[in-house]
Amino acid sequence: MSTIKADTDQHLSVLLEEAVNAWMTRPDGCYVDGTFGRGGHSRHLLQRLNEKGCLLGIDKDPRALEAGTLLAQQDSRFVICHGSFTELPRFIDQQGWTSGVDGILVDLGVSSPQLDDPERGFSFMQDGPLDMRMDTTRGQSAADWIATASETEISDVLFHLGEERHSRRMARAVIRARQEQPITRTGQLAEIIKAANPSWEKHKHPATRAFQAIRIHINRELDDLRDLLDQATELLAPGGRLVVISFHSLEDRMVKRFMRDAARGDAHLPPGVPFRQDELRPQLKLIGKAIKPGDQEVSQNPRARSAVMRVAEKLTGAAAEET
Repeated sequence: MSTIKADTDQHLSVLLEEAVNAWMTRPDGCYVDGTFGRGGHSRHLLQRLNEKGCLLGIDKDPRALEAGTLLAQQDSRFVICHGSFTELPRFIDQQGWTSGVDGILVDLGVSSPQLDDPERGFSFMQDGPLDMRMDTTRGQSAADWIATASETEISDVLFHLGEERHSRRMARAVIRARQEQPITRTGQLAEIIKAANPSWEKHKHPATRAFQAIRIHINRELDDLRDLLDQATELLAPGGRLVVISFHSLEDRMVKRFMRDAARGDAHLPPGVPFRQDELRPQLKLIGKAIKPGDQEVSQNPRARSAVMRVAEKLTGAAAEET
């Protein structure tokens, strides 16, 4: 969820216009921002909604919750909830939205305010406590996990979630280092990983993939995304849209596969048997192709360069089959 901080202390969200254009289908609809952050997308959507429109924001981060609480005080159409977007069915039920929502937006990953604060422990660029939790009120910190995980578990996380080919060397180095002293700082871990990486990538810190993998693991990011995708079609009203902005190839592949399969419909029909298109029971239709930031946006915010946005819309006929 990369953002850029302006002089006015506002945050310009990645693909702001493109995302809100895709997200909003009607000005009087009910929408969900599953990753509120500092509210860039939400504020832009609220400017386009009429007095009957409504917006629910969700975020794990207590600091994002503070920003959301202020917005809720300023605009009665907006409500903020503390938690994961996997809890969306409960949050929607609390709002009494019985007919489904008209749009769900999730802007995945870690935000610039989180990355730029050394105390959060997300970045290897500045030394700070090795935390990495998006929700600092609960769960296991990265330091706690590093202190107790086995060599195999550390290696698997770095390999599968960071696509780090030197994961075994790095895991062995972590185990050796923690036997000498606890690993509690981002600077410590970055140096351990750096020394264990025999082939540095140009213009990329040698601990980049490892830190990314640990963060994804600590926050259950892929698990949460999988849970949301499983729920999304049922939560959307007919004509409602799912908009996902991802920054990691694993996330984007998961979203692409889900939307493709939901648009194709039932793939389990016997081969060679003739069928009508409606017999495939597709749930979604794809809206355009994947969208990436333009050169101007990337030049203003280099963290946007890996962003990919995908959009799908719930088909009108899908509603009857779910009820």
